[in-house]
Amino acid sequence: MKVTVLYVDDEDINLFIFEKTFRNIYNVITANSAEQGLKMLEAHANDIIVVISDMRMPGMNGLEFIKVAKSKYSNIAYYILTAFDYNEEINKAIADNLINKFFTKPFDIEVIKNSIESVVKNLNQ
Repeated sequence: MKVTVLYVDDEDINLFIFEKTFRNIYNVITANSAEQGLKMLEAHANDIIVVISDMRMPGMNGLEFIKVAKSKYSNIAYYILTAFDYNEEINKAIADNLINKFFTKPFDIEVIKNSIESVVKNLNQ
């Protein structure tokens, strides 16, 4: 059974690249806003085990989205993907266990795969 991953990003090209990159390995669900991401979580809450969100999005940023999502779906592993460097906000999110880790754009396929595989391994223990 394929692992289901939700990827949230406000840029269509990033959604396309992520989906095309990982669709043969995972069941990829995409959302183009935090609001749509919350709707996808509600619709697929029993399937999604990993959420990866862009950091900078209009309306609600990635960490704000994850705060809301995690309050409802705490059993999911959350990650931030950002084009920007590591900063205090991300550092605090990791220290507070809001996110497991952050990835930088352009993303490294192996780093993301390894992170998802470790989530799956922990679920199966």
